[in-house]
Amino acid sequence: MSSAKSTLSAASEAAPAKPSVWAAFAQPSAWTMFMFGFASGLPFLLVSGTLAYWLKDQGIPRAQLTQIASAGVTYALKFLWSPLVDRVRLPGLGRLGQRRSWLLAAQLVVMAGLFAMAWITPNRLLPFILVTVVVAVAGATLDIAVDAYRIEIAPVQDQGALMATYSLGYRIALILTGALALVLADHLQWTLVYCVMALAMLMPMVACLRAREPLAHRLQTRGWSAGLREGVTEPFADFFRRFGTLTGLVIVLFVLLFKISDQALGGGIMADFYLGAGFTKTEIATVSKVFGIWVGMAGAFMGGIAVVRWGVERSLLLGIILAAATNLLYVLLVGADGNVVKLTLVISGENLAGGFLGTAGVAYLSGLVNLRHTATQYAMFSSLVMLSGKVLGYWSGHIVNRIGFTEYFVMSAAAALPAIGLYFWLRPRVRLGEA
Repeated sequence: MSSAKSTLSAASEAAPAKPSVWAAFAQPSAWTMFMFGFASGLPFLLVSGTLAYWLKDQGIPRAQLTQIASAGVTYALKFLWSPLVDRVRLPGLGRLGQRRSWLLAAQLVVMAGLFAMAWITPNRLLPFILVTVVVAVAGATLDIAVDAYRIEIAPVQDQGALMATYSLGYRIALILTGALALVLADHLQWTLVYCVMALAMLMPMVACLRAREPLAHRLQTRGWSAGLREGVTEPFADFFRRFGTLTGLVIVLFVLLFKISDQALGGGIMADFYLGAGFTKTEIATVSKVFGIWVGMAGAFMGGIAVVRWGVERSLLLGIILAAATNLLYVLLVGADGNVVKLTLVISGENLAGGFLGTAGVAYLSGLVNLRHTATQYAMFSSLVMLSGKVLGYWSGHIVNRIGFTEYFVMSAAAALPAIGLYFWLRPRVRLGEA
């Protein structure tokens, strides 16, 4: 009997304890990531979707409106300067550490830039555009720093909780800068609205000062040539070494295309469409920027469940198909004449599919990354995934002027077909998570 007890005791000691969900979400890093998610989400709409409503109110023509509101294309180019965030030490702020110094610097530039946009206004269009681009670059830099901080601050088993709290903070920021900003704009001047948004950055700045710096062990190099090789050349060379030149190029093309249908509804074109369909800014804010965001969050959780049950690849394929198909729902809103029920149904379908594809896409991109170059390679992939849709969004005003909204929505859905073909070519040739 005593032998059996000792055997059971030994077995219980040998078996690893199950991770505590409560402990993962209650850790200080999770709530730090909530605030950093809020900081990342704050500038995104203010240089794209929400900005388009301000420009529309100022009488900016449609084609020019979509081009200015595509300043967010800088988010698709952030991989170009991501090595700087990894390796350059900022003067004056360096004592905060590599990650926190870049976080705080980016937050300061975003806040100052939003105040500058409010002061300059679209009445002085060229300097306004320049400041908008500066805010967009700072916002993209903030994304790079936050991603690197998240990866380095906690072990792999805690990353799910960190990503969940990050997403919650990000979506609350989207509600603030989308829904609340539009409601405020119905009652206040846009300059005051942007000042309020700028002040909101104070909360994550305090969180940055109170956060702890990750303990990261980076490869030290001597000289500019060695630093450039390790920080810039090696992350890209490593990718093609692992997958081969042909397969690597096809992966890059696939990453460029698999979210094009979802991204095609950005660039400011939807602001023009909703207002032209007879909806007020308050209705748009309530349905699209509040209700829709929470539906998107539900879609993100559904995508996470699908990844666990069906695997990354099959979930990604389903997400691509759903995101493309739900773009066709917007045809129902052409001539809707302010029908809020139709708007709610369409937004629900599109955001549910977008959230699902977002989660599956992040899982796929994460599987392509070599952990030696996590920040730079992840920035490269996350930039590529946005680029083609941003380009399409940039020209969307001209395209709609030529073919109309109905044809544009059909075209944006059909744009996913090449990605589906590339998916089936890559499926037997790429094994995720090998690095």
